[in-house]
Amino acid sequence: MTAILGHDAQFDAMRAAIDSGRMHHAWLLHGPKGVGKGSFAQIVAARLLAEASATPPADTSFALDENNSTARLIAAGSHPDLVTLARLENEKTGNLARNITVDQVRTLKGVFSGTPSQGDRRVVVVDSIDDMERGAANALLKSLEEPPASTTFLLVSHAPGRLLPTIRSRCRSLAFARLGDDVMTAVLAEHAAHLDDMTRAVVIAVAGGAPGAALSVIEADVPGIDAALREIATTGDPHNVLRLDLAGKLALKAALPRYEAFLRRAPAFIAAQARTRTGRELATAIDAWEKARQLADVAIPQSLPQESVVFEIAGRVASLGAAAR
Repeated sequence: MTAILGHDAQFDAMRAAIDSGRMHHAWLLHGPKGVGKGSFAQIVAARLLAEASATPPADTSFALDENNSTARLIAAGSHPDLVTLARLENEKTGNLARNITVDQVRTLKGVFSGTPSQGDRRVVVVDSIDDMERGAANALLKSLEEPPASTTFLLVSHAPGRLLPTIRSRCRSLAFARLGDDVMTAVLAEHAAHLDDMTRAVVIAVAGGAPGAALSVIEADVPGIDAALREIATTGDPHNVLRLDLAGKLALKAALPRYEAFLRRAPAFIAAQARTRTGRELATAIDAWEKARQLADVAIPQSLPQESVVFEIAGRVASLGAAAR
């Protein structure tokens, strides 16, 4: 399993806990979304299971060689001692469920009824525990309060303050922070070497120190969305041509990731524009930002028509150009 960049201190903390022989049974891995907490959890889980197996790796680094027997089982999704709880995908629509359900958590009872198969440890990864419905969180809490023997829980959280206090109190906390631009540059050099310097700079600026967000930005072509927004803001799009074109492109079913990226990016784009304006132009920008943000926040929860939403928000961007005339 490949290593991840920028989290040496967290790996050191986990290594020290393992070597101490007093490994806590539950860890809360918390920090901004997209910084690598889920990948960290999977890498640590693989290492714990490898070291618990009959043929542990000789070294103590966390990344496992792809030929390692534990790594092969995990890659095949068939390691009997690793359970990952995440939102399930709807087979018909391809969309993820809203929550991790109580029924998913209840499946752990059968897992805990036996002993680990490949060694003397099992690992449960929850990615993310923020996605658990209330009943599921309460069901998991019972396992955290009376932890099954030889079981380690790795709980990923983007907003630990929203979790049940009783869950937080049962876990050892391990915080993750946003990565610096130098680390982000190294991540993109490894995973997106095709980017030119200008596009890479835009991706890093938009991603805000989160590698996961950076890869999503690339997939959703956020630099292209930014270019369209800049043109609309500069010209004011007096004949609605640019807005209609953008709305049509983002209304396609296959464009859903780009549409979601647009909803995140457009208010931020307007806010950045506001910081460069004064007087009447600033007032227009603030009004545009407020209305764009409000619409972006409810667009998906209320299942509003994508084309109409894009056209309306892009209209707020166009008002920036009109105000500058």
